[in-house]
Amino acid sequence: MKNMKNTVSENLRIILASGSPRRTELLHTAGITHEVIVSGADENVSEEVPSRLVEKLSALKAREVFERVADQADGGQIVVIGADTVVACDGQILGKPRDREDAERMLEMLSGRAHHVYTGVTLCGITDGKEKKITFSEESAVHVAKLSREEIWSYIDSGEPMDKAGAYGIQGSFMKYVTGIEGDYFNIVGLPVCHLYQALKQFLGQE
Repeated sequence: MKNMKNTVSENLRIILASGSPRRTELLHTAGITHEVIVSGADENVSEEVPSRLVEKLSALKAREVFERVADQADGGQIVVIGADTVVACDGQILGKPRDREDAERMLEMLSGRAHHVYTGVTLCGITDGKEKKITFSEESAVHVAKLSREEIWSYIDSGEPMDKAGAYGIQGSFMKYVTGIEGDYFNIVGLPVCHLYQALKQFLGQE
């Protein structure tokens, strides 16, 4: 990842438009040095298709941050990464729970069956003196064991579900209820790292 290091000599600035500690950790682990500027974009988007929804939201987040930093390019490269994740089950899109009762509803819906996780990613920025944008989405399936009421409320009481799409985090204590996955595990955590890395190379003309 030498060419993606955020150093003055390489004149490349990579910005994550998300305050998610999970996404930051994934980027750091992958060796993608970056800074964080949380997006303030209006996320009120009307879209019923999960893949399209996360793509639209990721693009809004990336664009909002890019517009704030575009005049700082000074002849260098800026890449803003916007991302959004939702869970879909029975045709319903599940974002972050509004409250504990909403978390219970979501977990009851996911109990004993499979559901799908979608993450949209947008790269928006300046390279070679030109504005550029790449948007894509990734889909993974998650199979969950049958949960008892006691297990659901014990998990809710932990506080872990409240800031996560679908009211759970696969990398946390909920992992003991996951019987299997199909697709990219890191997509379920919140960022499809391999797909993102390939898109970054394409964005920077390193393919």
